[in-house]
Amino acid sequence: VQLQASGGGLVQVGGSLRLSCTAPGRTWDNYSGGWFRQAPGEEREFVAAIRWTGGKTYYADSVKGRFTIYRDDSKNTVYLQMNSLNSEDTAVYYCASAWFGVSDYERSESYRDWGQGTQVTVSS
Repeated sequence: VQLQASGGGLVQVGGSLRLSCTAPGRTWDNYSGGWFRQAPGEEREFVAAIRWTGGKTYYADSVKGRFTIYRDDSKNTVYLQMNSLNSEDTAVYYCASAWFGVSDYERSESYRDWGQGTQVTVSS
């Protein structure tokens, strides 16, 4: 399934954005969700994940306290709320899904389905 990520854009330092990820043709029931990002010249890195039960979340140290991942089943969407953005958050953000739970939520190899990416640019 090709996930659909949206919500990126240009924002000033200190601003906020909310990214959305949907899975056309299916729900998020029984799927864990993850967000990764890739800056120019850098490798893709883990940002946040939410277990398929929706009850447990995981975050990279660099975004803890600023980003929140959550799921709205009524909208069949996984969100990434990003606050207090800084220039180091500039990247293409990708959402991903995995069937049920995985052993390591921070590894991109744990996820099967991916979205096309949405650009987030934080300007000073």
